[in-house]
Amino acid sequence: MAPSRWNHLTKESNKVNQQLIGSHISTAGGLHNAIQRGTSIGATAIQIFTKSNRQWFEKKITDAEATLFKEAWANSPIKEIVVHAAYLINLGSNKAEVEEKSIKALTDEINRCAQLGIKYLVLHPGSHLGAGVDPCLKQIARNLDIVFEQASAGVMVLIETMAGQGSNVGFTFEQLHTVRSLTHHKTRVGFCLDTCHIFCAGYEINTKAGWDKTITNINSILGLEHVKAIHVNDSQTACGSNKDRHAPLGEGLIGLATFKQMILDERLIDIPKLLETPSDPAMLLWAKEIALLKSFAS
Repeated sequence: MAPSRWNHLTKESNKVNQQLIGSHISTAGGLHNAIQRGTSIGATAIQIFTKSNRQWFEKKITDAEATLFKEAWANSPIKEIVVHAAYLINLGSNKAEVEEKSIKALTDEINRCAQLGIKYLVLHPGSHLGAGVDPCLKQIARNLDIVFEQASAGVMVLIETMAGQGSNVGFTFEQLHTVRSLTHHKTRVGFCLDTCHIFCAGYEINTKAGWDKTITNINSILGLEHVKAIHVNDSQTACGSNKDRHAPLGEGLIGLATFKQMILDERLIDIPKLLETPSDPAMLLWAKEIALLKSFAS
């Protein structure tokens, strides 16, 4: 029998329903505990810190810890794990001490990911602290090259879109493109979109037309094939506010219609979608939001 002309629609529908959705998960009590926590709220992808996000360095991961983590992951429904780098890292700092520490810390973060078998590390691009955007972007690219030349292979750094708060760089797609274009290790540089950040940076994703225009721009400037993760957050502040204030889905100024459009957007089907919305210790809100995002696909 000849294939049905509707087969391709069935395949696309299945892909929509099988999207990787989850949230940032605590590793309290051991890295492996994040797997169980993510599973308990229905996640199929999670984001974690492998160390304190407020410290430069931490004790090394033991082989036993890495094995326990990998075994828990292999026996779970979690299909993708993304690590977020420590917030202290600023490859674009105009202070030599901070720049040097940032290079060492990012190298360490990549090595930790490689030890755990994790291939994506999300990084805030940095802040120029008054030195100017262009010099900062060039410095970030140079320092990424230094890091890649000494860090473990097999891990891609995902530069995150920012809101434009303070002297932070990376709040336009062109700025992120500049960093990647200047590195000599382009295959190791990808991107992480943050819905709250791009909205606050001035991209009007809260309308259907604005969403379509923004994703089209991302594809033409960054290349959607280089986007490996999406942070799913509503925003407390208005479009163009340049203020990074996450809100629960549907309780901010982006609105649920946009998040439904995101789930149904075939261009983004294969990209893991991770909540960073405010939640409670029991993760009840994240469980509810994960179920909500999944419902949009049904």
